[in-house]
Amino acid sequence: MYIVVTGAAGFVGANLVKALNARGETRIIAVDHLAHADKFKNLVDCDIAEYFDRDEFLDRLEQGDFDDDISAVLHQGACSDTMETDGRYMMRNNYRYSMALLEHCQNNDVPLIYASSASVYGAGKTFAEDRAHEAPLNVYGYSKFLFDQAVRRVLPEQTAPIVGLRYFNVYGLREQHKGRMASVAWHFFNQYQQDGKIKLFEGSDGYAAGEQQRDFVSVEDVVKVNLYFLDRPQHSGIFNLGTGRAESFNAVALATLNALAKRDGKAVRSLKEWVAEGAIAYVPFPPQLVGKYQSYTQADLTKLRKAGYGETMFDVATGVARYVETLTNVE
Repeated sequence: MYIVVTGAAGFVGANLVKALNARGETRIIAVDHLAHADKFKNLVDCDIAEYFDRDEFLDRLEQGDFDDDISAVLHQGACSDTMETDGRYMMRNNYRYSMALLEHCQNNDVPLIYASSASVYGAGKTFAEDRAHEAPLNVYGYSKFLFDQAVRRVLPEQTAPIVGLRYFNVYGLREQHKGRMASVAWHFFNQYQQDGKIKLFEGSDGYAAGEQQRDFVSVEDVVKVNLYFLDRPQHSGIFNLGTGRAESFNAVALATLNALAKRDGKAVRSLKEWVAEGAIAYVPFPPQLVGKYQSYTQADLTKLRKAGYGETMFDVATGVARYVETLTNVE
């Protein structure tokens, strides 16, 4: 039997493959789309049994080639570009593909754990897994929202476990290929390495410069939660996956700079001191993001905790420092 990981060469997918290897699991079918070939680097230190392009895998799945060969599907593959304007592509790639996997898993009694997104909440201020709080601002968020709705219709009569995990702002290793869609922690690290300063947005939506707040969650915690549900097929449903804390972009910048200062044997500084030194600069808020930007997110973890997941997630100060230290070692 094989575990299928879609988006296996991507950010969360590759971290999942690595974590499965650490548990001794190598019977992994990796599914991805290497139009941008450099993503292969995420799998170089991983052990897999087979690789398929996303379209070939779906064709073979529908032909019955994998019947009775799959023990679980960890579905991470998606276009995550929140600025993508081709709605037809987004819906085909994110929604229709997911629907095909859902149908196969239900027809063949295969557990499905998939990546949803906090983008389904849009500009709302309540982040609980309830239809009343969901109003995506872009077609990416809508593609995730629509699949969540489909899952909700299936859950009352499910034939196999289905778990949707609404990722908040994930950061961590193996995200370098994402370019502008990589986490702010990755961008801040590289900006300071290259230019000696970190750029944050000026004030927006009533927030002061750099004080827009997100629930930033380490990919280490994201992987742990995925494996928690993989090991507990008695659970099904849609769950938020964040830290339960809203922290500012200034906090991420501060954690990044102080981690680099420690690396270089220098004293840590306050946010005010880093700004005074010119290490943090505030830039105008992009007009193309007006009305499409989440200035505040904070995961309500009530459902996740009720499902028995009790581990404390890394806060920004700890998680970003760990990430920066690892990035420094990779250089």
